[in-house]
Amino acid sequence: MDFERARLNMIEQQIRTWDVLDQDILDLLLVVRREDFVPAAWRAMAFTDMDIPLTLPEGPTGESMFPPKLEARVLQHLAVRRHEHVLEVGTGSGYLAALLAHRARRVLSCEIHPGLAAFGAANLRRAGVRNATVETADGAHPPGNDPFDVIVLAGSVGIVPHDLLARLNPGGRLFAIVGQAPAMTAQLITRTGDDAFTTENLFETDARRLRGFPEKERFVF
Repeated sequence: MDFERARLNMIEQQIRTWDVLDQDILDLLLVVRREDFVPAAWRAMAFTDMDIPLTLPEGPTGESMFPPKLEARVLQHLAVRRHEHVLEVGTGSGYLAALLAHRARRVLSCEIHPGLAAFGAANLRRAGVRNATVETADGAHPPGNDPFDVIVLAGSVGIVPHDLLARLNPGGRLFAIVGQAPAMTAQLITRTGDDAFTTENLFETDARRLRGFPEKERFVF
């Protein structure tokens, strides 16, 4: 398979056409080899517009990678800067953590599935990414007390817990996909004060659920 041609086609046919026009992001997608983060059985599908199942040698995990165009939109909306510290919830394959690490000072990625945490960490090591750390942890309650400039929820949630928002620095941004299938909303939440946040609805999408997060209460009549 001609991976370089497939990579260029992905950028031109999927990513540019979904309004990702930041040249730095497009260049980054040329550098970080997505196929090296995909499970071996799915490597030929690394550049397709689909969720790629994360199947480990011991079996399916029930988790998947975002489609490439969604990863690119996440990067564009967050506009991560070189001095910023990033928390990613849901390591998966480690690919999104690698992209974030190329733009940030430091990335902490939490993965609740031990097998995926090991898989993602190994992929990051092979790719030479040194400023991203993977921890086996519940990302709804990330370890430590340090604040972050950027938080990325690499999956969908019913609601964004306030405790997680409280880990944002002033001016910090959190990306989340919120709601119920099949119509969920990608949101960018920015901390504007001690207990003040603004929410921008970005686009409609659908994504697998992150484990460990609360669901929105439903009223029953």
